[in-house]
Amino acid sequence: MGEGPGDKPYEQISEELIAERARQQAQREAEELWRQKEAEITKKFRDAMAQEKARIVAEKWKIETEDRKAAKLEEEKIQEELKKREEEERQKGEEQIRQQEEIRAKELYLSLKQAQQHSQHSDDDQEWEEQLRRSKAADEERSHKARRARDEYRRQSLRAIQKGRVAGLSNLFQGTSLNNDQEIKLNNNSSSPLLSLSAASSNIWERPSRPFSRDVIIRWFKEEQIPRRAGFERNTNRIAQWFHGIISRQEAEELLMNKSEGTFLVRVSEKIWGYALSYRQQSGFKHFLVDASGDFYSFLGVDPNRHATLTDLIDFHKEEIITSSGGELLLEPCGQQKNPPDYSPLFE
Repeated sequence: MGEGPGDKPYEQISEELIAERARQQAQREAEELWRQKEAEITKKFRDAMAQEKARIVAEKWKIETEDRKAAKLEEEKIQEELKKREEEERQKGEEQIRQQEEIRAKELYLSLKQAQQHSQHSDDDQEWEEQLRRSKAADEERSHKARRARDEYRRQSLRAIQKGRVAGLSNLFQGTSLNNDQEIKLNNNSSSPLLSLSAASSNIWERPSRPFSRDVIIRWFKEEQIPRRAGFERNTNRIAQWFHGIISRQEAEELLMNKSEGTFLVRVSEKIWGYALSYRQQSGFKHFLVDASGDFYSFLGVDPNRHATLTDLIDFHKEEIITSSGGELLLEPCGQQKNPPDYSPLFE
């Protein structure tokens, strides 16, 4: 399944399996139809022969021996003709069943293919809906924190402004007066915190509900992931060997093709706000989605553990398996084969 140069790709194997299932089911249905058709034909001509024989016997019963011999010859002739007609009808019936089998095989193939595509779309929708739910909860928490921070900032700013004005009035009562330049400076200082807050609000990054382009994914990574040191080695500013950019599943499998079991890489996902961990197993590849829409990193639908950083998740599963059924341990990182690296656009 794509492990060697001469192996068929997964899509072709899937197509052949679906076609074979459709052909076998159509063949079983055709055999059942033929048994019914054969029984019908046999009964039809057996009854016809019995009726003809009864008629001949009734008409020739009292005829002389010579006439009986002639009647026998006539009966054999009729039977031969009936057998010939039976054989012709059998052949015609077989041809009809064969044509029905071919048509049915095509219908079943299309039905199975549509079911497979629907299943793939359903999986993608479930993954996206799960992340959307988590993302909404995280956004609400961030919005709540942001509102509290803005309120606190306004309170502190107003308090500072009020302190400045009180100090100015105190100086005035002590016999010192503010000239026009000082009043302008005071007014400017008093309004600057609110203006700064307004300017900062206009540049706030608002994440869309789902990634819809490479540019949006790159912006998301720069705004949300670089501050969380996603892709970096622990305690250094070097990019981790296992980290890759926005590459497809096929590109990831090509990188892992000739690697040993346990080799892995992490790539930026184009389906969800997060990543895909591509893993080389003995019989092929596995791909796990990593949710990064909240304030933690975790596998979608596989492992409930939450990790503060992407590196924490990777290091954790160097010692602990990802799934009990697969026993996946992250043993060897798969590095870059391109220059510049495929993650370059994320850090430009």
